Amino acid sequence: MERLVFNSTAAMNEQRLSRQVLAHEMSNINTTGFKRTYEVAMKAFKADGQGFDTRFQPQAIHTDLVQLAPGPMITSGRDLDIMMNDSTVMGVTAPNGELAFTRRGDLHLNVNGVLETGANHVIQAEGGGVITVPPGFKVTIADDGQVYAADPAQPGVQQPAVIGQIMLRDASQTPLARRQDGLFKVDGQTTGSNFASGPNRATITTGVLEGSNVNPMETMVKLIEQSRTFENQVRMIKEAKSNDESGASMMKLA
Repeated sequence: MERLVFNSTAAMNEQRLSRQVLAHEMSNINTTGFKRTYEVAMKAFKADGQGFDTRFQPQAIHTDLVQLAPGPMITSGRDLDIMMNDSTVMGVTAPNGELAFTRRGDLHLNVNGVLETGANHVIQAEGGGVITVPPGFKVTIADDGQVYAADPAQPGVQQPAVIGQIMLRDASQTPLARRQDGLFKVDGQTTGSNFASGPNRATITTGVLEGSNVNPMETMVKLIEQSRTFENQVRMIKEAKSNDESGASMMKLA
C-alpha cells in the first residue's frame, strides 16, 4: 500500500506545476500581446539516500521559455496601437528599472508625455532614454519604430518631426524567458541584458493590436484532463486503503 500511495501522491504533486501553467494561460486569454510558454516536461532525477544507486524519481520541470507565435490581429484604428510583426519584441523599463522586453502594443502617453504600454511600462528608446512627446502634438509611428510628432495648431501643412526611435529587436534567433513581472528577458543571461537583433528586420504594424496566442479550447481540454487524472490518482489511494483494510481483516482470528 505504501508504495502505491507514494506513487499516486508523487504523480499529483508533479502535475501541480502543469496545472499552474495552464491556469496562468487561461487567466491571460484576453491580455494584449500575451505569449504562452512551452509545455511542462518530465525529467528523471537520481534519488539520493540509502538503497540502490539506480533509483530515479521523475520530476516536472518548466523553463518558462516564451513562444513568440503570433496571436490574432485586432483592428483598433488608434495611432498609438502597434503590433510587433514576426518575432519582433519591444524594449521597456521593468518596474525594478531593468531593461525588459514585451509584445504588448497598446501604447499611451502618461501625465509627463512619456510613451508607455497599457501596463504602464515606459518604452525605451534606441540607445537609451525615453520618448517624450511635447504637449498637444499629434503622434504617429512608422513601421520601423520611428516616432513622429506634429503640432496641429500650426497653420498650413505640417511636416512631422522625428522625436525618437522605439527599441525593437528581432528575437527569432534569441530564446526569451518570462520574468516574474510578466515581461521577457534573454534566457541564460543576467536579468536586464540586451541582445543583438536577429537577421530579420524588426517591424511593427500600426492601428492594430495583437491578442493572446493562447488557444482557449486547447487549454480548457488540458485542464479537464488534469482534473480527470487527479481524480484517478485519488481513487487509486482510496482503493489501496480499502485493499489494505480488507487484508488486515482477513488476518484477524475468528
